[in-house]
Amino acid sequence: MFKPKKQIPFEISDRLIWISSISLGILTSIPKIVDHHFVVAEGIADFAVTSGFALLIWYYNIYSIPAYTKKTGSKKVLSGQLFRGLGVGLILMFFLSSIQYYILSHLNFGPQILMYEVRGILINLTFYMFIHILYQTYLNQQFVRELERSMAANLEAQYELLKQQVNPHFLFNSLNTLKYMVESHDGQSSEFILKLADFYRFTLGSLKLKVLTLKEELAIMESYVYLLKARFEEGFFVTQNIGSDSYDTYIPPFTLQLLVENCIKHNIVSLEKPLYIAIYQEEDYLVIENNLQERKIPEPSTGMGLKNINQRYLHLTQKNIIITATDEKFTIKLPILYEHPNN
Repeated sequence: MFKPKKQIPFEISDRLIWISSISLGILTSIPKIVDHHFVVAEGIADFAVTSGFALLIWYYNIYSIPAYTKKTGSKKVLSGQLFRGLGVGLILMFFLSSIQYYILSHLNFGPQILMYEVRGILINLTFYMFIHILYQTYLNQQFVRELERSMAANLEAQYELLKQQVNPHFLFNSLNTLKYMVESHDGQSSEFILKLADFYRFTLGSLKLKVLTLKEELAIMESYVYLLKARFEEGFFVTQNIGSDSYDTYIPPFTLQLLVENCIKHNIVSLEKPLYIAIYQEEDYLVIENNLQERKIPEPSTGMGLKNINQRYLHLTQKNIIITATDEKFTIKLPILYEHPNN
C-alpha cells in the first residue's frame, strides 16, 4: 500500500544566518576602517550594531512566516508581514543605535541614527525578499510532492480497480449462469449474452477515465445488476431513486458496481433471505444502502474495495466517503461531483 512521505519542514541553516550577519557587519565597517581618522571603538560599535541587527531581523522574519506561525500566508510580496517587519526593524535599529550612542556619547546622534535606520531598512528588505523567495520555492516543492503522491495513489487505485474488474470469479459465475440458461432453453439467454458483452465493453472503454457522468455509470450498473439478477433471481433486488437532473453529475467509473459487488461479498443472498440494495440521492450525496445480513464465511476479498473508492474521491474532491453501519443496515454516502475535475 502506498504511504505518503513525511512532509519536510521549512528550515534555513543557522550557519547561513550567522555567516551572513557577521559578513554584513564587516562590510559596513570597511568605510570606517579605511578612514584616516579611524577609531577602533567606533568600528567595533558599527560592526556590533549591524551584525546584531542582521541576526535579530533574520530570526524575526523566519519565525513570522506561516510555516512557524501556523497562519495562512499571503503570496503577495507587499503584504502585512513585510510592513510589520519594517516597523519592528525601525524600532530595533533605534534601540541598538541608542545603546551605541550611550556608550559613544561624542557621536552626532541625529545623522548617525538616520544612517543606521536607512541601513536597517535595506537589510530588512533584502532578508525579507530572500526568505520570501525561499519559502515560495519550498511551498512549490511541497505542492509538487503532494501532486506526485496523489497521482501515485490514484494510479494504485486504478490498478486495484482493474484487478477487480477483470475478476475471474465473477466471469466464472456469469458463464456458469449462461450455461445453465442455454441448457434449460431459457429465452433470456440471448439478452444475458448481450448484457455480459455490454458490461465488459463498458469496462474496457472506461478504465482510463477519471470520471463518468452518473447516467453512464447507471447504464454500466444496469448491465451488471441484470447479470447478477439472472444468477440470484428473487434473492437479489436493486432499486434506485435518482432524479434525472442529477444524471449530468460525475462519479468515478465502476463505483456503484464495486459497492454492489461489496454487498454480495459480505451478505447472504438467497430466496429465504433476499438482499435489498437501494440507491438514492440525499442532498449532496449519493447514497447506497443495503439490509445487513452478514455471511459467516464471506467470499474471498482483497479488502481494497472501499479503500479504492475512498482513495479516488480523495483524489478528486479532498472529501472522504461516509460509511455508517447499524444492526440492520449498511450505508455508504458518496460526495456528488457537480463539475468535471478537468474544469
